[in-house]
This record gives sequence, C-alpha cells and structure tokens, in this order.
Amino acid sequence: MVEQIRASLPEMPAAKRRRLKAEWNLADDEMRDVVNAGALELIEATALAGTTGQAARKWWMGELSRAAKEREVSLEDLPITPTQVAELQNLVDSGRLTDKLARQVLEGVLAGEGNPEAVVEARGLEVVSDEGALLAAVDEALAANPDVAEKIRGGKVKAAGAIVGAVMKATKGQADARRVRELVMERVGV
Repeated sequence: MVEQIRASLPEMPAAKRRRLKAEWNLADDEMRDVVNAGALELIEATALAGTTGQAARKWWMGELSRAAKEREVSLEDLPITPTQVAELQNLVDSGRLTDKLARQVLEGVLAGEGNPEAVVEARGLEVVSDEGALLAAVDEALAANPDVAEKIRGGKVKAAGAIVGAVMKATKGQADARRVRELVMERVGV
C-alpha cells in the first residue's frame, strides 16, 4: 500500500529541480536564479511546448524578466503564454526571424497584437531570405562604397562590417547579417 501511495505522489520539488538542472544543462547559480525568479514552471512549460530548456530560460530570464520589471508585474502576469514563447523561439530556430526581429515580435505579443505568427505577418518582420534582393542590396552598398570594397580586397576583412551595416539599413534590419557577410565576401572576391 505504501508503494502504491508513493507511486501516485507528484515529483518532489528538490528532485524536480535536480532533474531539470541536468536536462537543461544549467550551472548551480543559473538554476538558483530561475528558482528565485519564480520562472521554473514557466520555463518547463515552454520547453514542453516545443523548444529547449536553454532557449526557454533565455527568454524568460532575459527579455521577459526585463518586461515584467518595467511593467512592475510578476512573470506569470505577463500577457504571454509558454506556448507563445516556444512559438517565438521556433521562428528564430527556423531562420524566419533573427534575435533582433524576435524581440520586436515579443513586444507585439506583449502589446496584445496576437500570437507570434500573427505579429510577424501584421508587422512584416520576417527575415529577407530572397537571394536576389540580398544580392541587389549588397551590390548597391558596394557600388556606393568602392573604397570599402578595396579595403576588403586588400585584406582588411573587418571593413566588410560597413557594407553589412549598409545592407541591414537598406533592408530595415530584416536581412540575415551572416548571409549578407558571405555575399559581400563573394562579390568582392575574397
């Protein structure tokens, strides 16, 4: 009878923390911060909704914690669900959003504009992945900055940042900076 009762009991809090700490690969101080912030259940629910514990922790302990502090509410009282946080991270993982764009989407969700997918559609925040559009923007930036292109050809690879910045500005921050950098290097011949 004792074993039957023991089997029906929920997981003990200390055992749960140890298990999640190991699953999420957190250091002792990271787990302590999660517990102290009251985010353990939210992070676990987000991970169960379809993302990693590390990614869930990043959102709840970073951007969402900051938003809660600004609004002077607890994390649980923010107008966002663990499922929406997982959906947001999945948009980043799929390459449809950069971290910067994801933060803008998060602002929209917190403002009551709908779930992450709806905010992406309404605000037009998806990453520009059309190679033709990116190449056109790279070519335009290189044409406007021939001196920078020469520096890159001369071995000053860090100068490519100026071209990447110009392309990011032209695409309103919606280009994948890593891909833009690759295209710049291809176009310059490095």
